[in-house]
Amino acid sequence: MMNPFMVLAVLLPLRTCDATYSQQESIVFPVMYLNVSKDLALQRLLVEWDVGKSAHDSELAMSFEIQVHQTHENTTVWTEFHNVTLDKSGKPLHWMWDSDLPLECMSHSVRIRSKAEASKIWSHWSLWETVPGLDTSNNSGPQIFPNEKIVEEGSDITFCCIGRKGQIIKEFFLVPAVHVSSHKNSQVGLLTVKNVAHQEVPHISVYCQESCNEEQCYDHAIFFVGKPPDTPNDFSCQTQDMRIVTCTWSQGGDTHLYGRHSPKYTLSEEFSQKMVPCTVTCSEQCSCSWDIGQQRICNITVTVENPLGKKTATDVFDVTHRIYPAAPFQLWEECTDTEITLYWKHRNTGIELFCQTEVIQPDGQVELHNSSDVQLHYGSITLSGLQPYTEYTARVHCGTAKHFWRWSEWSEVLTIRTKEASPSGKLDIWREITPVLGGRNVTLFWKQAPSFRANARSISYEVTWEKVEDGSKPESISFSSVYNSTRISIDNHSYRISIMAKNNVNYSLPSVLIIPRATGTEELKEEQVNGTDDGIFISWEPRHIYDSYIIDWCNFPMLQPCDLQWKRFGPNTSSALINSAAFVPGVRYNFHVYGSVANTASLLEKKTGYLRELPTLLDPVVEKVELTFNAVTLSWDSYPINKSQFGFVRGYHVYVSPIQENCSLKGSKKHVLPDGSVLCKYTVENPEEKRYTVKHLLSNTKYKLVVKAYTSGGETPIVNFIYIDTPFNSNMLYLLVLLVIVPSLVAAICRWKMKWVKECCCPLIPSPNKSKVLSFKEVKIDSEKVLKISDCIPDMLAVDSKAEAQKLHPWSQLSSTPTEDKIGGHNSPWLYPNENGERDFTPTPTPQTHTWFENFAYSSHLAVESDPCHIPETLEPSKPELSVLLYQPHYYFDIFNKDVASTPRETAGRKTSLRYISQTDVHCLGRRL
Repeated sequence: MMNPFMVLAVLLPLRTCDATYSQQESIVFPVMYLNVSKDLALQRLLVEWDVGKSAHDSELAMSFEIQVHQTHENTTVWTEFHNVTLDKSGKPLHWMWDSDLPLECMSHSVRIRSKAEASKIWSHWSLWETVPGLDTSNNSGPQIFPNEKIVEEGSDITFCCIGRKGQIIKEFFLVPAVHVSSHKNSQVGLLTVKNVAHQEVPHISVYCQESCNEEQCYDHAIFFVGKPPDTPNDFSCQTQDMRIVTCTWSQGGDTHLYGRHSPKYTLSEEFSQKMVPCTVTCSEQCSCSWDIGQQRICNITVTVENPLGKKTATDVFDVTHRIYPAAPFQLWEECTDTEITLYWKHRNTGIELFCQTEVIQPDGQVELHNSSDVQLHYGSITLSGLQPYTEYTARVHCGTAKHFWRWSEWSEVLTIRTKEASPSGKLDIWREITPVLGGRNVTLFWKQAPSFRANARSISYEVTWEKVEDGSKPESISFSSVYNSTRISIDNHSYRISIMAKNNVNYSLPSVLIIPRATGTEELKEEQVNGTDDGIFISWEPRHIYDSYIIDWCNFPMLQPCDLQWKRFGPNTSSALINSAAFVPGVRYNFHVYGSVANTASLLEKKTGYLRELPTLLDPVVEKVELTFNAVTLSWDSYPINKSQFGFVRGYHVYVSPIQENCSLKGSKKHVLPDGSVLCKYTVENPEEKRYTVKHLLSNTKYKLVVKAYTSGGETPIVNFIYIDTPFNSNMLYLLVLLVIVPSLVAAICRWKMKWVKECCCPLIPSPNKSKVLSFKEVKIDSEKVLKISDCIPDMLAVDSKAEAQKLHPWSQLSSTPTEDKIGGHNSPWLYPNENGERDFTPTPTPQTHTWFENFAYSSHLAVESDPCHIPETLEPSKPELSVLLYQPHYYFDIFNKDVASTPRETAGRKTSLRYISQTDVHCLGRRL
């Protein structure tokens, strides 16, 4: 805050003839007079001061420093330098300062000092001149300033609340609440709002309360936020009769100020320096009209003003160049079948007009036709090239032919219909031929081609037919306009059929069809075609002999009549996209392609297809189920794949799954149902195949199956299953018998005959220690018992063949390799060991030879032989220390050959070949040892 007092000091050097410049710089002209006042409406300080007559007489260029001080805050809030050149008039100097703070809120003081511009020396400050605020007065209650104010949107505003002496400002706020910066002392409160924005409410309220609660402790004020008005746009003036001038303009944007603060419009004429005597009305546009009398050149200014500002717009014009004609009226016409002459009147007499006629065709196309009105009271125009018996609408507007300004308003609309004429063009005709006994039924169809016009209110049709060959009398029949087909019966000859349209004026040109002689025709195979989003695409193989092609089909193939439709194509066309509003998905449409030459049509191809295929309506019904333990064969022989379906049946899907678990059969694909369960999926791609076998099933298992037909549109959801139980696998039973029961039976039999089996296969080996053969007088050599031959007389010694035995000389048959003697086809129990089994024994003084005996049944090798009756060929040699020559060998071997004599050396070599045989007969597998 600045000091509220300001002093103006002026340095004014005296000008004398002999004074130097330095002397002038030393002369100072102080402020001799200072007065400060305030304009509360504008919140402005008005400052007036003077520096005396001598300063004015010097005509010096002076500089003044001005300071504004807010007394209550003891702050200098503004400092400004003001330069001025004094003159000899002696008039006081003036300066203004606009305060952001209401001047009522606190006292303001001003002071000034001065100096010559060329000098650097300032005068002394003047005394502070104070303008008191209401903060020094004795109020009856708190007061808010400004108490009503209009604020421009985006600006800043400061409010103050002055309390009574001895009271403190307790509350100071805005409603609706906005962001403010506040400052309060004991008696004065300040609120500053930055960048004020328009609120949705009409105004913003300010409330102030002192520290008491009585009624006099409150005060409130309001302020409005708005915008200055926009400059009037499109401001222009015009006249219809060169007397009454009407000016129009657009209002511009909303100022958010209403009522007494809303924008005010005034018009003035600059040449006459007069206000225009008119009343402004505004809706979509603002306008104002008045009588200009004989004035021809005008300079009109429109001013729009509100408390936040004003804007102007000006239009200078020659009245003769701003003529806006009145709209034509009283239209009437004269017409033929192809022309209309339109007449109208206008009010602008004496003015040459240029008029424009708008004609709207039946298809909505707009045509504009220009004309000049040389007549003073009415105008006319002739419109040609129109269609007979056709309705047209017309209207007219005009402008001045000279100095064209703008078109008048449109006249009223006039509806005109041309007169009737003969039908134009030909009918588009077609036929459907049905063979019957003795002839044919021909159903004829006709429709108005795009080029055909009835050209009259009512129309009828005439059908004529006659034989081509014999020139018989033609037959004919007529139909009203509500008919578009008929049926005639003809024989098998060739016929010529013509159909004409007729109105009240004349006939149209005939449309002709030739029905050729009936002949046998071969049946054509239907070809499947595909639908698209826009229709069904048909293509055919072109033939050069035809001059056109025709495609026909039924819009409703399941109904009778089926609403037969047809379409013609040129000779160079070989494909078409057939569309119809009647086409719906899931319906099969049949198409016939014809070639036509000389009005005679021949069937070329048949097509069938869907706009869009849908899933089949019904699922195949499984009629037969053939089960094995690991496969199931399903048959659905009676399932139809014809046009009753909603799409072409492309094949079948067979779904299989065990009831209790997901499926994973070999050769299948997985199919996941919405509930997350998994089925095995098999595909039959041939729709004629209605039998399928699912393999790799488990025996004795419950399965669920379903057969679905599919099209290009998919298939219906799976709902119902059939359930099967695979039979038990009998092969497994046989295998079980072989692997379990037979071995168990054998084991039982073996256990039952164990003793016999054991005796047969594994005979019981007697312990040598328990044998009676050892019950002799003990002779021990190294703790081993030794049997003397003389103490043991065998009961019997068995030899299979004595002749063979005689051939085997015991001493000469010893070989380097163990050998079995073949006697009578049996293995001889007599084995002769290798020479390495020979041991040298020292003979005792007694002239006796001892021989070692060993029972083959005691050999450990016997236990691991596959044949228990086979005597091992190689036996472990007896220990030398157990070999004792207790017996003369020649006494024993004499049983083979009494004539053979053996030496002790030979006896010693044979001691390991001679074996003891138990005195027990052993029977094994029919053999005797």
